[in-house]
Amino acid sequence: MNPTGLAFDRENTLYISSRHDGNIYRAAPNGTVTIYAEGMGIATGIAFDESGFLYVGDRSGTIFKIAPDRQIFVFATLEPSISAYHLAFGPDGYLYVTGPTTSSYDCVYRISKSGDVEKFYRGLGRPQGMAFDVYGNLYVAASQAGRKGIFRISPQGQSELVVSGVGLVGLAFTNGPAAILASNQMVYHLSWDVRGRPLIS
Repeated sequence: MNPTGLAFDRENTLYISSRHDGNIYRAAPNGTVTIYAEGMGIATGIAFDESGFLYVGDRSGTIFKIAPDRQIFVFATLEPSISAYHLAFGPDGYLYVTGPTTSSYDCVYRISKSGDVEKFYRGLGRPQGMAFDVYGNLYVAASQAGRKGIFRISPQGQSELVVSGVGLVGLAFTNGPAAILASNQMVYHLSWDVRGRPLIS
């Protein structure tokens, strides 16, 4: 019930977070669904690192880290989000996190491998889904100064609107020159000459 975050492991097995019960589910290729981890609070965004650890954003303020043997650790703590945390690993090995608050001047955080939290970029309204391109630029669904859509943030922290659109909440790059954009009601295919960074390297 209320599936929220999706992520694939190296074996292309799908993992799903449930904001309803705080569980992480694993869906086998044959469609069988089993519980992978429990007790993740209000489980929202999820992402795997290169070592196979799964990170789960509990929107009440915790980022959990689940080892391949299913041991669970508290990785970091953040300000609670009013909707959901969104997670993505950058080419620098940092975990990037957005989590809209009641502010119109929210942050994109990045968290080191040791769990240290820092602000990477500040000034977006309701930042949500994220993805990286092969050059290390971060793309975020958000609003800024009355403009809404997908913003590109360079590794140096320079922001620009690259796709206009109302109600966009997420994005993912495809293997070809295209992206998938999600709003609250629709999913769009966008032909785009941006090469996305592979989710699993």
